[in-house]
Amino acid sequence: MRDAMPDAMDHRANGAMVDWADACAVALALDGVELAPWWGTPCPKVNGKGFMSPGRETGSFALSVTHAEKPILLETDPDTFWQTDHYRNYPMLLVRYGTPARDRIETCIRRAWWDRLKAAQRKAAGDRP
Repeated sequence: MRDAMPDAMDHRANGAMVDWADACAVALALDGVELAPWWGTPCPKVNGKGFMSPGRETGSFALSVTHAEKPILLETDPDTFWQTDHYRNYPMLLVRYGTPARDRIETCIRRAWWDRLKAAQRKAAGDRP
């Protein structure tokens, strides 16, 4: 008999970001990204700048976003993107694991990475995702 809780492979098949390791794998596939301490926790960084962390809330990770994109993400996909008072005035959102928004989450991770690149790196990487 199958468990009521789907496993990681089921979530991936449904287009979901599964967990912190899955989110980090996406970030670590980008040029120049390494895991290094940020707020005392190993997090993806480029040029010494972190852009995502495991966050404080169970079932989610924190991701840097621009102030302009933040309300759009909150409004258009509140099942995936959300915030607590801790993040309210900061350019980060919480991203829930298990939603079917994997492509959108991966795009947001690439944008956060691109935003921390130096000018020459941005030129080599091309337009912002």
